[in-house]
Amino acid sequence: MKSLVTGGAGFIVAHVVKHLIALGHEVIVLDDLSGGFEENIDTKATFIKGSILDHQLLSELFSKYQFDYVYHLAAYAAEGLSHFIKRFNYNNNLIGSVNLINESVKHNIKCFVFTSSIAVYGEGDPPMQESQTPSPEDSYGIAKYAVEQELRISKEMFDLDYIIFRPHNVYGEYQNIGDKYRNVVGIFMNQLMQGKSLSVFGDGTQTRAFSYIDDVAPYIANSVNVKTAYNEIFNIGADQEYTVKYLAKAIMKSMDINGELNFLDARNEALYVFADHSKVKKYFNMNQTTDLETGLQKMAKWVIKVGIKESDTFEHIEIEKNLPKSWRT
Repeated sequence: MKSLVTGGAGFIVAHVVKHLIALGHEVIVLDDLSGGFEENIDTKATFIKGSILDHQLLSELFSKYQFDYVYHLAAYAAEGLSHFIKRFNYNNNLIGSVNLINESVKHNIKCFVFTSSIAVYGEGDPPMQESQTPSPEDSYGIAKYAVEQELRISKEMFDLDYIIFRPHNVYGEYQNIGDKYRNVVGIFMNQLMQGKSLSVFGDGTQTRAFSYIDDVAPYIANSVNVKTAYNEIFNIGADQEYTVKYLAKAIMKSMDINGELNFLDARNEALYVFADHSKVKKYFNMNQTTDLETGLQKMAKWVIKVGIKESDTFEHIEIEKNLPKSWRT
């Protein structure tokens, strides 16, 4: 089994790659290192530095390696920031995906595995179910939903099989804790180690279900072996939702560091977002997931080991209007 994995230097993908190798896949990782780190990539994988926007490179790779499967996880997954980087968002999260779909059709890929996002639902009426009609509220969610639709019509037109996962708020080892725009667990842990107050947008009563990486990555990796999952969409992640304020306190406990909350202006975001996972549990025989406290303790050990990371400022802001003050510097 020969698989192309995009974004393999990133957080979730690095774990997926390890599971693919354990399953016997020959893995070729494509990543431009814009958001990930080369040290995250399993040494048993073949690493190629490049972008999914380079359609000529993709054509060459598909011809050279004759992949069986494509695992497309590369994305710039900053939902809130996506309002202010629309062109960047659609280029990286939509056009790059279309490039991959084109080559997958041309080279008769057996299955195209795509990580979408719970962001496609928007506010909705939680818990979100796959049967709901998506109504995304940010540019990131719109891009993800557009790729889902491209896969649907590519199946109809070209018989390209696919599996779509909609993970949400995944955390764990290898997360980029220096990214101040996304991944609230990593942001909070990094701020605590620096002695800073924790940045909470709004009053902190917005709810999310925070998903530990080991409850997500193995199922994505093994999905191509579950034939009944082909051409289906799955929510995947934790069942129990928590407020951001609760999360902050739980992180302080996991790291044994007391901190203060810094309440900032609310962002334009869905307030109550969590999903139903009945479908993925049925198809993949999932029995249980990691509770929040256990998952945070595992991640905290790794974060303390790797230490503080400096936060980079995104350099491609396209719209300054209404950009949160904390994101300006």
